[in-house]
Amino acid sequence: MSAKPRPPSSRRNPVSPRHWVSEELFDFWAGRLHPLWTLRRARARLVAREPASADAVTLVLRPNRHFRGLQPGQHVTLGVEVDGRRLSRSYSPTPLADGTLAITVKAIEGGKVSQQLAHRAVLGDTFELGQAFGQMTLAPVAGQRLLLLAAGSGITPMRALLRQLDAAGMPGTVDLVYWARRREELCFADELAALAARHPNLRVHLALTRDPHAASPRVDAYAFDALGDIRAAQVLVCGPGGFVDAARERLQGAVAGLQFEAFTPPVLPDAETGTVQVELRRTGRTLTLPRGTSLLQALEAEGLRPASGCRMGICNTCVCGKASGVTRHTLTGDYADEPATQVKLCVNSASTDLILEL
Repeated sequence: MSAKPRPPSSRRNPVSPRHWVSEELFDFWAGRLHPLWTLRRARARLVAREPASADAVTLVLRPNRHFRGLQPGQHVTLGVEVDGRRLSRSYSPTPLADGTLAITVKAIEGGKVSQQLAHRAVLGDTFELGQAFGQMTLAPVAGQRLLLLAAGSGITPMRALLRQLDAAGMPGTVDLVYWARRREELCFADELAALAARHPNLRVHLALTRDPHAASPRVDAYAFDALGDIRAAQVLVCGPGGFVDAARERLQGAVAGLQFEAFTPPVLPDAETGTVQVELRRTGRTLTLPRGTSLLQALEAEGLRPASGCRMGICNTCVCGKASGVTRHTLTGDYADEPATQVKLCVNSASTDLILEL
């Protein structure tokens, strides 16, 4: 005679702490036992640091088990405590073989987060770690023609992509053009040279715009013809906003594909001047904001702190509802007048009066 099936238990799983304690309380006490113990949040611990150039440092982070990994070329948002406030910035890590992540931070004058990480972060410090985001990734394909353009810290995602291509045997033809002002500001110069020596189909071109002996032209005047026929090339660009804008203007329509990511706000045209009225529906406030500034920057200038992450239109942290009005996308120049839509505050400026769900 078979046993009667046992009715499903109405008791909650006593092992899972989420049933009897809040996530915030669990993380608080678990963090006292081990800095990386959390219920669900991804965190990372600083386990190594080394100079990367005259003004940059490479930090090696060990994430906890809640980090879901990333593809080379993607970004993560790092939450850093500075003077009692948590600030977020995005970086493009290089995934290492032991599961750690290497990020390279350039110390920027006046930059609160970059100064904290480059000069004051010590081994054992822990940081909030966002999940990976970004579309500038590659699937190595035999015979592909790639042109990688990097300036400043934009070399970090390119380094990760080159390591991926190296592991795949460098299946295509790759040119990397890396801009910096001076030789001492270059990051990973020895590693890049070693990769080029190992793979004849990888060429590394260093463009030093303030070299006292032979200054290189900027991207808008660079002699791309010297690289051969690039009409069939897939081009990836990463660097400051002005660099990315210039590269896009120079190469749009002249290559097979163009992907780009900027890590500083783009330069807005002078035509976007004057002010508009922006109503914040949830808080009941109406603000006078400038038209020639991203909504995120304008709101922060008014003392507000809307959620934000990458500040370059990728991670979607700053997305909010727009009930009415016209916005202008600061990267593409496109205008959006549709009501009841979502808007990314970091890469949109107000062109008319707006109503936002804030």
